[in-house]
Amino acid sequence: MKNLIIASTSTLHTGGYLEYLLPELLVHFKNVKTLLFIPYARPSGISHEEYTSKVSEAFAKINITVKGIHEFESLTEAIKNAEAIFTGGGNTFLLVSQLYRYNLMTLLTETLKNGTPYLGTSAGSNITGLTMQTTNDMPIIYPPSFQTLGMIPFNLNPHYLDPDLNSKHMGETRETRIKEFHQFNSLPVLGLREGSWLDVKGNKITLKGDLSARLFKQNQNPEELETGSDLSFLK
Repeated sequence: MKNLIIASTSTLHTGGYLEYLLPELLVHFKNVKTLLFIPYARPSGISHEEYTSKVSEAFAKINITVKGIHEFESLTEAIKNAEAIFTGGGNTFLLVSQLYRYNLMTLLTETLKNGTPYLGTSAGSNITGLTMQTTNDMPIIYPPSFQTLGMIPFNLNPHYLDPDLNSKHMGETRETRIKEFHQFNSLPVLGLREGSWLDVKGNKITLKGDLSARLFKQNQNPEELETGSDLSFLK
């Protein structure tokens, strides 16, 4: 049974790394002693070692030891034997390209379907959708496919921002970008605001956090979904 937390972000402006999620993670990773971290998205270009160290500090607060996947001789065995898995944020194009480079995308899908607890933030959340095509990231590298894990039957736009009506900025909004996506694609897209996350248990998908999320469907007006909503109806 799938068991995932899919978060818009790792850090809120009022707290430290993963701080706002730690009470939820304490329950989500109950009985987990060691967590496998996938650092491939490399935010700001930091090294795998630096990123893993940062994650280790956060999980030490709930008594979980972290080991980066780059530390293993066999990447496939690392995933197969993991008690739990966390994929952090950064650049989704880089993350997806690395997962395909090391032939891990299909294996990760199968592992999560079998119930290994998973946490994704930002890019690590993007890959839980059907494709990565609604990421906000720059295409700094070209992955062999945009297809991702398919843990949820729709796409995500993490870090979703509402237009600032008082701003003089005349550039495109997130809503504009998603409408452009829907010119060529029929997949629903969920705009996940900062501090919100999806709790996935089997086929049930529940919106959590303090804020609503914005649902976009092709040729329909956007819809606000309140926290606590069951998103399992989306196909």
